[in-house]
Amino acid sequence: METTTSSAVIQVRGLVKKYGEFTAVDGISFEVAPRECLGFLGPNGAGKTTTVKVIACASPFTSGSVTVLGHDVTREPRRVKERLGVCPQDNNTDPDFSVARNLEVYARYFGIPSREARARAAELLSWMNLGEKANAKIAALSGGMHRRLVIARALINRPEVVLLDEPTTGLDPQARHAIWDLVRDLKARGTTILLTTHYMEEASQLCDRVLFIDGGRILLEGAPRDLIAREVGREVLECWNYGPELAGWARERGVRHEESGGRIFLHPGGDGEALKDFESRFPHQERLLRLATLEDVFLKLTGRVLREGA
Repeated sequence: METTTSSAVIQVRGLVKKYGEFTAVDGISFEVAPRECLGFLGPNGAGKTTTVKVIACASPFTSGSVTVLGHDVTREPRRVKERLGVCPQDNNTDPDFSVARNLEVYARYFGIPSREARARAAELLSWMNLGEKANAKIAALSGGMHRRLVIARALINRPEVVLLDEPTTGLDPQARHAIWDLVRDLKARGTTILLTTHYMEEASQLCDRVLFIDGGRILLEGAPRDLIAREVGREVLECWNYGPELAGWARERGVRHEESGGRIFLHPGGDGEALKDFESRFPHQERLLRLATLEDVFLKLTGRVLREGA
């Protein structure tokens, strides 16, 4: 039985996943440390979900190696699944079962006795604020409730590692924040988390570290705050209804900038003199000076142009 010597909970080395001639994941390597929440960020089709499926022992891969808690996902998938919880993108619950019954039946896959399964289901539903819905059918749940149920199901085996694949996509702000609180609780309990998301604020709020992936390759990694400071600076000056002289000024001053959708995004990088000069040269320019975010890093890396299929 092959195990790794690394202390990493998840270890991916040179992972390649091909579908015929198409390469979905192109030789990526990364680790997730114990108790860490790692964010996996990128546009649609970047390779995020494909990687999650490989880690979850749900998809074979072309080459490389993947271990979870020291167990190889190819050689020891049962050992991996015993200690892993997976929340997929889709709410793939059984509509014929009640809310509680969905959890109890899923517990059978882990050999959990019926009495224990009922107790765990009740505990999880209470934690997820779904206790009053235990006997309801799936159709009676709102989108946020349904999503919390899928997360509860991922926790029925009390996993040490949880994979959350876009857990809040399509939810309203209140439901999204409720799930953020649940993820924070998981972190406080010492659970290691791999989170994929399209919401940059979500990644900034929850993740200790993030990886940006595009075209199946990792472009950048680091703590959200560090990446913002390094890649775009503290502030962004966003202008619209501007003329060519503004872009010319940015080039002359050496101010990093991007033009897209009739707007120019200036990254002064803490250069107070540049901002003063801007105010002097363009006093009537329509603009917004705001704090930079992880979304600015994302758009800098992957572009602001909408891609086909996005």
